[in-house]
Amino acid sequence: MIRFKQHVTQPEDATPYIDYIHAIAEFQFGSEIASCLFKSGLTFKIQRSVNTWRIRNVLLSDNSLFLVLRAQDNLFSLTLKAGEKIRECVPVPRLRVIIKEEVKDILKKQGNVFAKHVMEADTSLRAGDEAIVVTTKDELIAVGKMRLSGEEVTEYKKGVALTVRERSKT
Repeated sequence: MIRFKQHVTQPEDATPYIDYIHAIAEFQFGSEIASCLFKSGLTFKIQRSVNTWRIRNVLLSDNSLFLVLRAQDNLFSLTLKAGEKIRECVPVPRLRVIIKEEVKDILKKQGNVFAKHVMEADTSLRAGDEAIVVTTKDELIAVGKMRLSGEEVTEYKKGVALTVRERSKT
């Protein structure tokens, strides 16, 4: 039998660390979104790195991945579950890249978001920020990392605007 090295620990209760996790989300996304993500009533679990013992993943109570804490900059990477939570709580166009309806089906299968397909974007987004990709009807399509700022995305007509990390299957 082949054994693979585990890079993260078994899930453990996140209650003692919720203030730390909330503070990171507040720094990265702002207090409104952080409160939305970690509102009371939800229970979270964490997974740690086996080597450094630092928090790596934030899980929901059903052990599904909610947020990933990047080791490089100690900021969160979004998943679809976190993107859906943000979409429900925050008004349009905050933290959003709004795409044309005709590229929705293609984007659900493959590829990144190109600047020519963007109708509107949050102007406060910077290159490297996490964002959610939605249609004009505010349907969540994907989550990913901005390659251009929100202002540049609406001005440019060429190039990758957002690199998709996870996309909706439905």
